[in-house]
Parts: sequence; structure tokens; C-alpha cells
Amino acid sequence: MRSWKFIIPLILVCSIATAVETRLPFKTVFKGQDQFNRLVSRAKSENWKALPIGERTAAAGQALVGTRYKHFTLEIDNRIEAPSVNFQGMDCWTFFEIALAFARMLDEPEENWTPERLLHYIELDRYRGGECTGEYLSRLHYLEDWLADNDRRGLVDDLTRQLGGVSVPHSAREMSIGWRHYRYLAANRSLLGPLARMEERVSARPFYQIPKNRVARIESKLQNGDIVGIVSRDRGGLYSTSHVGLALRTSDGLHFMHASSPGNSGKVVVDARLSKYLYRYGSDSGILIARPLR
Repeated sequence: MRSWKFIIPLILVCSIATAVETRLPFKTVFKGQDQFNRLVSRAKSENWKALPIGERTAAAGQALVGTRYKHFTLEIDNRIEAPSVNFQGMDCWTFFEIALAFARMLDEPEENWTPERLLHYIELDRYRGGECTGEYLSRLHYLEDWLADNDRRGLVDDLTRQLGGVSVPHSAREMSIGWRHYRYLAANRSLLGPLARMEERVSARPFYQIPKNRVARIESKLQNGDIVGIVSRDRGGLYSTSHVGLALRTSDGLHFMHASSPGNSGKVVVDARLSKYLYRYGSDSGILIARPLR
């Protein structure tokens, strides 16, 4: 990813469903109680619960506009992997997944709108099969892998091919190349072999993008809260995801809402029209689209 270089009171339940415990302090896995409380208050006053899931996701995303950008927000420990949320700083991945997890939480009774329940929905989204095992590689590290897993489980609908996506040669290897930038990998070099094998499996799957010169003509088919993955082409002619954000329709068209890196806005922004944004970087070649279903 361009931007992710991508207990209660003392014990966090890593998998609420299976009660797998990890010993990370709550203050490590959840940051920004005041921001969370403000989001909950706004959701109640504006009745977000009554909105469709995509509209809810977009509403939560808009409420996060202005949040500062922060690199590597998921690298929170040297060994123990656990669901986490940081409202004080977000990268592109954590921005979209916090907005989506918050939207999903609103299906529950209001008494369940809590940090712990939000972490449950983060786990559902972020981890293979919806379960954090405490192991680093249980996390879905590549957006294309996330899309395949979440689509398989019926959480989102991969619309890329339906909207005119074309097959392109695929390579997911960024983490193996840049492993020193990842806290868990730097502390546990034994993970590099399993990581490379995971990347090989992801790279072997068919990969589709909607080329950027076709995006303007399909913008009318996108909805608020659709997850927009940016696809880039490397110098070797291989393609992979490099960035991610949300679709937001305004009075003048379909815009790209995302956590923009410090070299740009350095915060969550509603950016240019999506079709225009894609021409900002020459390496960006197209998009993939995931629509939240529940």
C-alpha cells in the first residue's frame, strides 16, 4: 500500500467468538475514546442506524475527515497480533475498516455500541475467516486477499469484473521486499518464509482491475461507502493494490475519500473526483470495487 509500507481491563479477547486471549493492554489495542464517543453521539443524533450499510459507512467516514494520518497503525507489538483501533491516527487501511466496522456495529442495540464491540467487528473484517489467532499471518495483509476472503464470507461483493474489470498480471510481494519496515517481521524473521508463501498464494490468484481510463464511465454505478482499492503497476509490468479509500457522492460527482499520506494532505480528506484522482500518480493504473453487504 502506498500508505501502509501496507480487557477488559488487562486482557483483550482476540477472538470473541472463540475466546482466544492475548495479553495486550486495552490501552494498546484501543486509542481515542473521546473520538469514539463523539462518533457514537453523532450516530445517535443523526439516526445512522436507519441507513443502509454503505450510507452508514460513508457517514462514519465523513465524520472522520480531518483525522491525522499515521503510518503503520497496525504494528502495535513485537509478537502478539490482536484487533486494534486508533481514532487518533489512521492510515488508508484503518480508515476504511474503522468506518465499515463502526457501520456494522450500529446494527446492534445501542447498549452494545462500545469499543469492545467495535473491536469485534474489526476482527470480523481484518482477519482470515474472521478470526484472529494471535499470529501475525492470520491478518489479511493485502487488499486483494482481504477482498477475496470477505467476498467469500458474504460480507462484501466484489464488483470489479461486473463493472468492466480486466485481468492483469499480479504480484503481491511488497512485505517481503520491505520487511524491515514491519515491526512484527523485524522482530520475528522466522515469519519471512511463511509470509513469502502467503504472498505466492495471493499472487497466483486471478487479478482484475477497472482501468483508470474507464472509471469515469462507471462512476454513476458506484454508491456511497463502496470500498475503492487503487491498483498500481510496477516497473516490471506487474500489478497490485497500493492504496484504498471510500466512494462518496457529492453534488458534483463521485469523490475519493481516504487517509492521505503526509506527503499530500496528511489527514483523512474528501479528495477529487475518483476518475480525476487516478491521474495524479502515473503508476496508478485502475481500481477494484468492493460493496459492503452487511
